[in-house]
Amino acid sequence: MPLDVFDRAPVAVLVTGGVEHRLRYTNDAFRAMFGHRPIGAPVSEALDDLVGHDTLAAFDKALATGRTVRLDDVSTTADGGDGRHERLFRVSLSRVPLQHGGWGLLALVQEVTAQAATARRLHAMEKELRRLRRRYQSIIWAGAHGVWVTGPHGESRESHGWQRLTGQRPEESFGHGWMEALHPEDRVYAEEWWGKASEQEVPLQEATYRVRTRDGVYRHIRFRAVPVRENGAVVEWVGTSTDVEQEWQEERRRRLLERAAAAASDITNLEEMCQALADVVVPELADTCDVHLLREPNGGLPYTDVIVAERLGCAVSEGIPTLPMLQEHYSAEVLRRAVRQRRPAQMSFPRGRPPFLYPEAISRWLAEIEAHNVVILPIVVEGEVAAVVTACVRGDRPPIGQTDIDLMGQILDHTHDAISNALRFRRTQRVALALQHSLLAEPPHIPGLELAARYQPSPTAAEIGGDWYDAFVLPGGAVKLVIGDVAGHDLAAAVCMSQVRNMLRALAVDRDECPGEVLQRLNSAMEALNGETTVTCALTRVERDAEGLWGLAYSAAGHPPPLLVTGEGEARFLREAGNPLLGLCYEQPWISAVEPLPPRSTLLLYTDGLVERRGEDIGDGLERLRRCAEPLAREPLDRFCDQVLTGMPVTGEDDVAMIALRVPMEGGYEGVTS
Repeated sequence: MPLDVFDRAPVAVLVTGGVEHRLRYTNDAFRAMFGHRPIGAPVSEALDDLVGHDTLAAFDKALATGRTVRLDDVSTTADGGDGRHERLFRVSLSRVPLQHGGWGLLALVQEVTAQAATARRLHAMEKELRRLRRRYQSIIWAGAHGVWVTGPHGESRESHGWQRLTGQRPEESFGHGWMEALHPEDRVYAEEWWGKASEQEVPLQEATYRVRTRDGVYRHIRFRAVPVRENGAVVEWVGTSTDVEQEWQEERRRRLLERAAAAASDITNLEEMCQALADVVVPELADTCDVHLLREPNGGLPYTDVIVAERLGCAVSEGIPTLPMLQEHYSAEVLRRAVRQRRPAQMSFPRGRPPFLYPEAISRWLAEIEAHNVVILPIVVEGEVAAVVTACVRGDRPPIGQTDIDLMGQILDHTHDAISNALRFRRTQRVALALQHSLLAEPPHIPGLELAARYQPSPTAAEIGGDWYDAFVLPGGAVKLVIGDVAGHDLAAAVCMSQVRNMLRALAVDRDECPGEVLQRLNSAMEALNGETTVTCALTRVERDAEGLWGLAYSAAGHPPPLLVTGEGEARFLREAGNPLLGLCYEQPWISAVEPLPPRSTLLLYTDGLVERRGEDIGDGLERLRRCAEPLAREPLDRFCDQVLTGMPVTGEDDVAMIALRVPMEGGYEGVTS
C-alpha cells in the first residue's frame, strides 16, 4: 500500500520498519505536531523526546505479536509562547506489511492534552467537592443535632437525627407528624407559621420550640431553615435543629435574677416587693406562687401545730383562680419540714388529689386547679424563718425540678438584704405603733357628750411620730380637747411630743384660763426643751353654762383650724383664734375665740396629715375635708370619724391624728366662761 495516502489524514501517522523500528514515513499532521524527523533513523533516536523505555517496549511487543498496542499517556514537553508545557498523546501501534517486504508498524498519534487536562480538572473538582461535602457535614453535625428537609409547608421529607432525639419512628415523623413531638402550646405557633411559610420572604427562618424527647421530658430545640426556590417559589426548606436547653436555661436564669434585683432595688414596700417576687416566679418557674409572712419567728414551731401567717404576695398563671385568703396556714408536713429545717421542701401527689394535710379551702383549691406538685422555700432573716414562699405546678406541667428550686433560692438570696430590711422595717413600725398608742390616752367618758379619736400612722415611716390628741376634764367640769403635732418623725419627736402633752395638761389644770393664755404659757415653758423644736397645737375648752347650753372657747398655734359641722350638715372652719407656732419667740398676747355649739353639732380637731398633699395648696385640702364631713353630720360619731379617715385621699407620707366631740340634741348657747 503506498504510504502517501496518509499525507492528508487528520491524525498524525508514522511508519517504522524492522526490528530496529527505523522511521520510514511521517505525514503532514505528524510533522505539524513534531516537526521534521530524520527518515531511516531508529525511533529511539528520531523520536527521542517521545519514545522512552516503556514506549520502545510497546513497539517491540506490537511487532512481535501482531496485536494492536495502545499507549494512553505518552508525554513530551514543548516550548510555547508562555514557557514550556507538557503535552499528552494517545498512540495506537499496529503491525503492517511493508511495500518491499518485511514487517513494520503503523502508529496513529492523537494529542489529548486538552482532554486530559479537563479530566484532571474534573477529577480534582470531584475530589474537592467530596472534601467540601465532608467538611460541610462536619460543620453541620458539630453545631446541630439534626438535619432535615421539608416541603414548602413544613411537611417532612428527610430527617437525620430527629428520630434519635424524639423516639418517633420515621413513618411517624413524615408529613406533619413531626409536630406531634412539639409542646402543645408551641405546636400552635408552629402550625400557624408553616401554614404561611411558602409566602414568607425571609432568607433564614429561626424559632425555638419545646420538643418532647424520647425520655418524655421537654427540651428547647432551635430550628433554623433556609428556603430553596425555583422560579421565585419556595419548593422546599432545608434546616437544622440544635439542642439549646442549657443556653435557654442560662438566659432564663439571668433574666429572672435581673428582674428580682430590679424589684429589690426599686421597691421598699414589703407587700409590693413580695408581689414582685411572686410575679418573677410565675409563670416562668411555677403556675402559682404565694409569699406569706409568719406572725411568729419560725412559725411558732415546735410549740404549735398551726402556723399563723399573713399573705403578702400572690401570683397565678392565666386562667387559674387565686388561693383563698387565709390567716392560718395549717402545718402540713412539707411546711413543717421546710420551716424546721430552714431549707426547701417538696411534695408531689396525684393530679388534683392533694393529701388531707391542708385546710379544707386550700385542698379544694389545689384540687380545682389540678395541682400535683408543691414546693415551699423558707426565707430566713437573722437566723429565723420570717416568711415562706409556696409554689405549685398543675396539669401537664412536670414537677418543679431541682434546677428551678435552686433558681428560686437564688432569687430569694439575691433579694435577701432588701427583704430583711423590709421585714425589720415592718417589725419596727409595729413596735412604734404600739408605743404611739401607749402615749395616746383614751378619750374620757363625759355624760351628755360623745368623744371619739383616731390615729393612723404613716405606712412609709418606721419611726414613731409626733402627732397626738388628748382629752381631759378640768376640776370645774369643763372639757379640754387638744390636737398637736411636733416637727419630725423619729424618737426625738415622740419624746418631745410626750413632754409637750404633759406640760400642756399641767398648765391647763393649774389655772382657770382661756386657751390662748394656756398656749402662751406653754410657749414660754418650751424654752426648757430643745430650743429648735417647733410644735403646732389647737386647744379647745368645751363646757355647759347654767342653762345647759354648750359652748366652745378655742385657740390655735400654727395648726389647721377646727372644723364645726352642724346637725343639719353645714360645715365651716373656726379661724378666729390663730397664733404663731409654739417654740417661736412671740411677745404679743395670744388670742382666743368663742363659738356656740348647736345641738347635734360635731367639733373635729385633726393634724395636717389629713389635709396636706405635696404640691397642693392647703386650702384645697381643707375644702376637701369640709365636703367630706358635711354628708356625715347625722352618722354616729365613730362612723363619722372612720368615714372621714377613709374618705380623705391622704398621701401616707405623714401620720394622721384626730379627735371629735358631739353635743347632744337638746341645749343652746348663752356664753362660755373662758
